[in-house]
Amino acid sequence: MATEEKEIDYTLNNPDTLTKYKTAAQISEKVLAEVSKLCVPGEKIVTICQKGDKLIEEEISKVYRGKKVHKGFAHPTTVSPSSFVTPYTPLLSDENEASVEIRPDEPIKIQLGAQIDGFGSIVCDTILAGNKEDDVTGRKADLILATHYANELLLRLMLPPGLLASGTDEEKAKAAAAKPPSQSRITSLLEKVVKSYDCNLVESTTSWLFDRNEIEGKKKIVIAPGEGTKGEGVPEVGEVWGVEMGVSLGSGKVKQLENRATLHRRTLQTYGLKRPTSRKILSEVQKKFGTFPFSLRQLDDERDAKSGVVECVRGNVFRQYEVVGDKDGEPVARLLTTIAITKNGITKLGGPPALDVSKYKTDNKITDEEVLKILEQPLSRNTGKNKNKKKKKPAKKAAAAPKDDDEDDEEDSDDE
Repeated sequence: MATEEKEIDYTLNNPDTLTKYKTAAQISEKVLAEVSKLCVPGEKIVTICQKGDKLIEEEISKVYRGKKVHKGFAHPTTVSPSSFVTPYTPLLSDENEASVEIRPDEPIKIQLGAQIDGFGSIVCDTILAGNKEDDVTGRKADLILATHYANELLLRLMLPPGLLASGTDEEKAKAAAAKPPSQSRITSLLEKVVKSYDCNLVESTTSWLFDRNEIEGKKKIVIAPGEGTKGEGVPEVGEVWGVEMGVSLGSGKVKQLENRATLHRRTLQTYGLKRPTSRKILSEVQKKFGTFPFSLRQLDDERDAKSGVVECVRGNVFRQYEVVGDKDGEPVARLLTTIAITKNGITKLGGPPALDVSKYKTDNKITDEEVLKILEQPLSRNTGKNKNKKKKKPAKKAAAAPKDDDEDDEEDSDDE
C-alpha cells in the first residue's frame, strides 16, 4: 500500500527553513566581504562582477553536498557606480560598458545573494572605493551616516507592535493592540533621519516580503513613493523580508539611464516563444536560476542572450530591471538586509557588515527625540545565549555624536 507523501512545511516553523536561509546568508556575507576588497579605483566593474559570481558558485558548491537540494544565485553580483540607484551588471560584449572602471572614493553599491532550496538571502552594502584607513568627512560622511541610521530605524519599524513589550500583562496587551506604523508614517520618520544629514530618501525604495523561490512577495513597503507606487501589508511574525534603504545627496528623484538593461528575472507567465534563441535562453534560465534574478552576462552566450531576451521580455516571460539613477547625478547609497521576524524579534539573516561610525566625521546629527527613542530600542529579545558579549553603546548617543556602535549583532540570539 502506497504511503502518502507528507507535505513539507516551508515556513519558519520548520527549523530546516531557517537553517537554509542562514546558510545562504553566510555565503552572501562572505562573498560580499571579498567583493568589497576587489572594488579598488581603476578596476573594471564587469571583472568584479565575474569574480563575485565565481565566488558565489564556489561557496555554494561546499554546502548540502550530495543532497537533492537546488542551490545557486538569489541575485548575481552587481556593482553600481556613484549615482546609480539600481543594481548594475555590465556585459563583456558591450565595449563601452565593459570598460567602466571604479573611480576613487566614489560610493559603490555591491549587491548579491545566494539561495538554498529556494530560500534566498540578498545583501547590499555601500563602500567608498579605495578608502581603507582614512576618516571620511564632508558630504560623503553625511551620506553614509544618513543611510546607516535610516536603515537602523527602518529595521526597528519592521517589528510588529508589542512583540518585545515588557511589563504587566495589561501593558503587553496594550502594546500588542497598537497599530503598526502606516507606510506614510514610516517615510515621515525616515525623512527626519536623512534630513538631519541634509540628504533625501531615494524615491520608491522598496522592501519586499520573501518566500520560497520568491523575492517580490505579496507584501511590500515603499518609502518616499513615486507617482503610481504604493506599499501593501505590514510585517508579521513568521515572515522573511528583504529590507532596503536608499539615500541620496541630491533630491532623491530618479530617472531611467541610457544603459542597457542586463538584469532580468523569469516570471510565471507562459508564452509561445517563436525564436530559437528565445527558447534556448528561457530553458537555460529555468535550469540555472529558476525565478531568481540573473544577468545576461551569466548565460552561456551573451550575444544570443541579448537577442533572445527581447522576445522573452515582450512576452512577459522575463521581467526586465531598467537601469535607474539619481535624477541630479548625485551620489547615492543603498543597503539591503534579509531579515526573519520571529517571536523573539528580528534576526538579521544576511546584511552589510557593521559600520564603524567613528570613522565618519560630520557636524550634522540626529536631534529628533522620537527618532532617537526608536533607535535605542533593541531588535530582538535577549534570550540569554550571548551572556559574554560586551554591552553595546546606546544608539541615541551614537546618533547624536557618532562613535563605534555596532548595535546589531545581538539578533543572532533570537531565533526559533
